[in-house]
Amino acid sequence: MKKTPFTDTHIALGAKMHEFAGYNMPIEYSGIIDEHQTVVNAVGVFDVSHMGEFWVKGPKALEFLQKVTTNDVSKLEVGKIQYTCFPNEEGGIKDDFLLYHYEPEKYLMVVNAGNMAKDWEWCQKNNTMGAELEDASSHTALLAVQGPKAIETLQKITDIDLSAVPYYTFVTGKMGGVDNVIISNTGYTGAGGFELYFYPEYGKKIWDAIFEAGAEFGIKPVGLGARDTLRLEMGFCLYGNDLDETTTPLEAGLGWITKFVDGNDFIARDVLEKQKTEGVTRKLCGFTLLDKGIPRHGYEIVNADDEVVGTVTSGTISPVLKVGIGLGYVKPEYAKAGTEIFIKVRNKNLKAEVTKLPFRK
Repeated sequence: MKKTPFTDTHIALGAKMHEFAGYNMPIEYSGIIDEHQTVVNAVGVFDVSHMGEFWVKGPKALEFLQKVTTNDVSKLEVGKIQYTCFPNEEGGIKDDFLLYHYEPEKYLMVVNAGNMAKDWEWCQKNNTMGAELEDASSHTALLAVQGPKAIETLQKITDIDLSAVPYYTFVTGKMGGVDNVIISNTGYTGAGGFELYFYPEYGKKIWDAIFEAGAEFGIKPVGLGARDTLRLEMGFCLYGNDLDETTTPLEAGLGWITKFVDGNDFIARDVLEKQKTEGVTRKLCGFTLLDKGIPRHGYEIVNADDEVVGTVTSGTISPVLKVGIGLGYVKPEYAKAGTEIFIKVRNKNLKAEVTKLPFRK
């Protein structure tokens, strides 16, 4: 298994470790519920160094990105970030990712760990215009410092005014005594905070500085288990569960990152435009269980007549709301908030209600 710069630290701290996307990653330390509450109420730190980072550079960078991504990159200003996706030839989602406009003619893609090799191959295959591509994944470390006390924690170890870095923007500067850190106001928790990109050799220095600064707020390391429950409470999609090569951005409620504008001739644009015109046959929605139970990936969603109308893609017991919540694809007529549906759990139909996202307000 591959290691991140923090793998030995996680083991020394007694984390439960497990393979994830080829890496030895921490799943939990003090327990998923405790770690989840720490992020919602204070500050927690996630090692997400397993994510992939690709640089796209040169005079052909924009042309390349307009071909392989659905969002309109021409509108992305330097210092700002876009959520977007790679469509495949059928309009399905090859991966969803963040795109940073680092400087003129220089962009950074941050892709999902499990899709790194597939994405890199896809980028090379579609780079017919000759943009400069660089896979920087192996020499980029990434920590996500998340929660309402994240900004106070990090402000102690940088001279940059973090309150002047709005959501979905970033700056590059000194953090914890380390130069050239990309300080990004993003995260996957809905609790606020920053993601920090830096060279792996500075991992220990930054980790120690963050934990010293956050000690007064009860800062804790957080594993991938709580990362999943936090993102689900916000209704954020997880690739491999809620998104894959067979789901289109329009079915997944990601029409807002799919821009049918002049000059944005992305792969399978015609397929997605046709789907937009004709309408989708299924929609991703959130639901809350009204009966006791835990919805799981793959469970059937049925109506009052026990007819299958969809499938659960993600589910858990919400640590904040203390009820079963989930995401799933359903026939469009069942996707409206307030609609009664049932989740089939071991041949028992548990009553649920379609819920407007996010679950955690």
